[in-house]
Amino acid sequence: MAISSFLTALGSEAPTADRAKDMELYGWLIGSWEMDTVRHLDDGTIQKWTGECHFGWVLEGRAIQDIWIRPRRPARSTMYGTTLRIFDPGIGGWHIIWSDPLNQDYSRQIGRADGKDIVQIGDDSRGLQTRWRFTEITANSFHWIGEERPSESDPWQITYEHLAHRTKRVA
Repeated sequence: MAISSFLTALGSEAPTADRAKDMELYGWLIGSWEMDTVRHLDDGTIQKWTGECHFGWVLEGRAIQDIWIRPRRPARSTMYGTTLRIFDPGIGGWHIIWSDPLNQDYSRQIGRADGKDIVQIGDDSRGLQTRWRFTEITANSFHWIGEERPSESDPWQITYEHLAHRTKRVA
């Protein structure tokens, strides 16, 4: 019973009217997605998985929260995390807070539009700079690229890619 009350208080049907236009940057993600995931290892090899992600309006429509799961359920998870995306009119960008308690992986970023893409830049719990990009965006697919580097003088290294396809749209 308590979790139902919690989810009812957390979830929202739509963005709040006073921020609806600004919420469009990530609002198109609302719904469910399946993905193919590739991890790029330092030695040049790659690992592949399936995955799923789900996005919804939360906090009276003032934020978007998602859940990223790898591999797809019902398989045993190797990643099960959530992102909270909150638009900040003061900076004209989004505060991005990622948490994967399964792997003790945490990141804070700022997200903004970059042409047709979305780029999020920040730092993770290991002290690395991170850049996460949504590219090749369509109504029913996107390519997510995760990159990291130790310092600004180092080149970005691709660590993960997610190729996602929509399975359910939420109005």
